[in-house]
Amino acid sequence: MTAFLADPLALKEARFDWTRPEVEAIHNAPFNDLMFAAQSLHRHVHDPNKVQKSRLLSIKTGGCAEDCGYCNQSAHFDTGLKASKLMDPAVVEAKAKQAKAGGATRFCMGAAWRDLKARDEPAIIEMIERVKALGLETCMTLGMLEDGQAERLAEAGLDFYNHNLDTSPEYYAKIITTRTWQDRIDTLARVRGAGIQVCCGGIIGMGETQSDRIGLLTELANLTPHPESVPINHLVDVAGTPLSGSEPLDGVEFVRAIATARLIMPQSVVRLSAGRESMSRELQALCFLAGAASIFVGDELLTTPNPELASDGALFETLGLEGDEAGAARRAQAPGA
Repeated sequence: MTAFLADPLALKEARFDWTRPEVEAIHNAPFNDLMFAAQSLHRHVHDPNKVQKSRLLSIKTGGCAEDCGYCNQSAHFDTGLKASKLMDPAVVEAKAKQAKAGGATRFCMGAAWRDLKARDEPAIIEMIERVKALGLETCMTLGMLEDGQAERLAEAGLDFYNHNLDTSPEYYAKIITTRTWQDRIDTLARVRGAGIQVCCGGIIGMGETQSDRIGLLTELANLTPHPESVPINHLVDVAGTPLSGSEPLDGVEFVRAIATARLIMPQSVVRLSAGRESMSRELQALCFLAGAASIFVGDELLTTPNPELASDGALFETLGLEGDEAGAARRAQAPGA
């Protein structure tokens, strides 16, 4: 057993100086050792049978100026997706009420933009205020932010801002060319500076090497502080995108990424995100065992499929899992929320 896994509880104090060889040693440890360590640390820091339910709504679909190779909302690719205008705040509020009635405690809103334009800020702020008033955690993903924008979102009551690193720095340019790795880091710095909690993870199964996956995890673990929420997404194959036809990642490799994230970012909530629709119940169960403590619920994630509520309800019952309402309330009171 690698020295890092011999005493997993020793990892409960966050560190921000991980090296890739160290993360690789954890990631590639014997699977049983890795899973035991991840579950041991997870149940020490988190409730092992509580999983937060979040809902993700596309508030502005399609027509994005970015060329992210995985995304069917890019204007660069012909995927058959029809672009829409920004949703009315009252409609967003109604959707949020439905999400809350379905058990969601966080409501995430995503716009297919390269960046947030000043003309759209009033509507975005109204959405945040309306959703926050319902007692839900609020999360936005709006692309890049400029100086002052994060502060205005914070004043409106935004709890989380999602801005993923996506992949390793070395592989990044093979996935996206219209913005740089540093652009993402700059936006994350603005979010942190405004006191908003960070939701930041990546996508795996995009044809990257294992070294790239380890690189992504290392970069996430060296963000200071760690993201409060770390979504681990599996690529969803969408016809018309450059990454369509990519070889699906082996399930064990996916679980290794979840477990490694759990161990090197002990306080973060690791989210089992996109790609669950194609995962077996057994694979999802392994992800929860490895330390995943959050999922998106509802039959759609922005513009890609997700398991139906009834399916997730049956899975939770089988595994003895419960929604994490108390955890959501606690996080909403965190500094900067």
